[in-house]
Amino acid sequence: MVRYFQNGNFREAEDCYTQAILKDPSNPKLFTNRAMTRIKLEAWDACMNDCIKCIELDRRNMKAYYYLAQAQLALKRPNEAFCSATTAYERCVETQDKSIANVSALVLGAKKQKWLAKEREIERNRSTLLKELVDALSANKQAELKELMYRTLDSVEEKEERADIERSYELKIEEVHSTFSLADPKNMPKREVPDYLIDSITFSVMHDPVTTKTGNSYDRATLIEHLKRSQTDPLTREPLRMQDLRPNLALKQACSEFLDENGWAVDW
Repeated sequence: MVRYFQNGNFREAEDCYTQAILKDPSNPKLFTNRAMTRIKLEAWDACMNDCIKCIELDRRNMKAYYYLAQAQLALKRPNEAFCSATTAYERCVETQDKSIANVSALVLGAKKQKWLAKEREIERNRSTLLKELVDALSANKQAELKELMYRTLDSVEEKEERADIERSYELKIEEVHSTFSLADPKNMPKREVPDYLIDSITFSVMHDPVTTKTGNSYDRATLIEHLKRSQTDPLTREPLRMQDLRPNLALKQACSEFLDENGWAVDW
């Protein structure tokens, strides 16, 4: 099975895992292995089913949540993906799993997709509201023009009144479009990320900041990768161990709130 997967023969690998599951349906590892194969095949629904079955057998299985989040993202279900990815990340922290950097990136990716979905909904609502306002103004204009027909005016007066009404509503519609344009994020000033939210190693927004003995904060996944290479503080070069790290809960909350409103910053 592993040989098939390593050689890129994902369909054959899937078939082998299926046969293995028929023989041993209580083995959660077989379901995550087949889920990983199905990710390669982009069989997202089937992958989700495998992950859910694995979680039923073993709720502590990090890979099941990790693969589940990937499938949910592919199926454009970012809220569910974010929950699954967050659970996978928590499992990584508990077990100090070496995949923490990849899982952290997945959490941020899901958060960005949540923000993009929200932005698309806002844009749809903005477009609908703009259309409704313009339609209402156009209807009011037509009502006033119709009313003008029943007034006793000579041809010159009627022509002038009609022109005034047309011009008045033209200006109102222009003002509505201008107001909506000013509120469009694309026309707002350049977006910036506050320095205190940025990891000084990767220069990206932190997802799960931790504090070292010297009081400096870094993203947990970034610092774990650093400690694999060197058991020292990135700034002072003093000895540093995993046990020395402390969660920075206030900064984590600030990062989370910022990314909730500024999903673009995931790619900062």
